[in-house]
Amino acid sequence: MADPMTQSSQISSSQGLNDGHSAASKDSKFSVNDLVHWRDPKKSGVVFGVSLLLLLSLAAFSVISVISYLLLALLCVTISFRIYKSVIQAVQKSNDGHPFKALMEKDVTVPPETFRKHVDACLTHVNRVLKQMSRLFLVEDLVDSLKLAVVMWLLTYVGAVFNGITILILADILLFSVPPVYEKNKTQIDHYIDIVRTQVNTTIAKLQEKLPGSMKRCKAE
Repeated sequence: MADPMTQSSQISSSQGLNDGHSAASKDSKFSVNDLVHWRDPKKSGVVFGVSLLLLLSLAAFSVISVISYLLLALLCVTISFRIYKSVIQAVQKSNDGHPFKALMEKDVTVPPETFRKHVDACLTHVNRVLKQMSRLFLVEDLVDSLKLAVVMWLLTYVGAVFNGITILILADILLFSVPPVYEKNKTQIDHYIDIVRTQVNTTIAKLQEKLPGSMKRCKAE
C-alpha cells in the first residue's frame, strides 16, 4: 500500500503540472477578443499603438514608402546590433559567433499542410460570400436586396466624406474603444439596441405587407 505522504506529493505534483498546462493553454489562446477587451493592457496597448501608427503613416505616405521605411528601420537595427556584437567579441576576444545564429537556425518555412489548411478555410469563406452576393444581386429576396441597396446608397455619402484610410483609422479606434465601453454598460446598451431592433423589424414587417404577394418573403421555406 502506498505511503499517504507519497500519494499527497504525487497529487500535488500532478495538480501543479495541470495548472502549468492550463496557464500555458490560456496564454496560447489569447485571442483578438481578448485584445479588444483589454484583458492584457500591455498587449492591447502595443497592438493598438502599432496598428494606429501604421494607419496614420499610410494616411501621410504611400504604401511603398511606409513599407520601405519599416524594412529600412528593421535593417538598421539588425546591422547595428551585428556590428555592436562583433566589436564586443573582438574586444573581449570571445568566440560567441553570429548574434542571430539561433534565429537563423529556426525553420521559417510554411508546411504544405498548413498552407493547404488556410487556403481551404479562405476558399470556404470566399464561396460563402460569392453565394450570398449572387443571392442579393439576383434578387432572390427583394427585402434583402433593398437593404443592400440602402447600405450602398449610404456608403456613397460616407465615401464622399472619408477616404479608405480614414475609415480604417476610425474602425481601428472603435475596435479598441467600443468593446470596453459596451462591457461596462452592457445592460443599458442592450436595452436601447432591443428598442432599435424592434423598430426596424416593425418597419420591415410593414414594408413586406405592402409588397405584392409574389415578392413577399416565403417564410415557409
